[in-house]
Amino acid sequence: MSQALTLPEEGLVAVLRDAVELAKPRITGMVVFTTAMGLWAAPTSISVARTVALLVGTTMLVSSANVFNSWMERDVDGRMLRTKERPLPAGRFDPWTAFALAVFLGVFAVPILAVAVNPLTALLGAIAHAIYVLVYTPLKRVTPWALEIGAIPGAVPPLMGWAAATGGLEAGGFMLFGILFFWQLPHFIAIAIYLREDYARGGLRVLSVVRGETSARRRLLAWTVALVAWSFVALPIGAAGLPYAVVAALVGAGFLVIAVDGVIRAVGGAWARRAMLYSLVYLVAVAAALVLDAR
Repeated sequence: MSQALTLPEEGLVAVLRDAVELAKPRITGMVVFTTAMGLWAAPTSISVARTVALLVGTTMLVSSANVFNSWMERDVDGRMLRTKERPLPAGRFDPWTAFALAVFLGVFAVPILAVAVNPLTALLGAIAHAIYVLVYTPLKRVTPWALEIGAIPGAVPPLMGWAAATGGLEAGGFMLFGILFFWQLPHFIAIAIYLREDYARGGLRVLSVVRGETSARRRLLAWTVALVAWSFVALPIGAAGLPYAVVAALVGAGFLVIAVDGVIRAVGGAWARRAMLYSLVYLVAVAAALVLDAR
């Protein structure tokens, strides 16, 4: 009797765990973090209730985009070693249930943002969602330039946070948009180098597969230079001061050293993984410095 009662609960837990995995919680968490960065770096504040609504609505919207991505790429995931045990390719989750989940999350997320935060924030989120699902995801099979296109919706969340606080689009918000846009490019190029064989197996046209590792390392350096240069835009527009500049210079120099090392030496997966991990350190350091300096 007791065993029969526990089985449905265990099954429900497994389904919920798979549903959460479809939403890619690490990516979702990173996006929510950058949304909060934009909110906290803005010159004005909002109530706790609106802050919660912003974070909940953003979580639902990003989760919807990620579930759509998982649904659209379930065949790709099934060919890649890193992803073949995900819920859809492994057959643990019904594809059309996943599709319905993606629709449900998206349909409710936009009204939450529009009513509880403001219409501009909801519009930005809806545009980012559409570009990610309808443009970036299918283009990954076609061209390595999908990365640059995908970086656009990936850079919108801090702009959403800024818009939630100020109700408008201002220089500070676009400065944050630029940091996230340029940051994503070396970050994901490093991942594409590190997982080059797996991406080739999956049929994704990332730079390291289409043009080779040497070209990818050079592109990573170019985008890192652009990122570090853009990070100092915060100074002339008055979004940050000397403390931020010191942090941005130090962590930016570290990022440049790693990127240059990738061009001048014949390095492989270990270097790419180090570059990817350092990019995370860079983002957290710059975000913290921006928020603390702004406050």
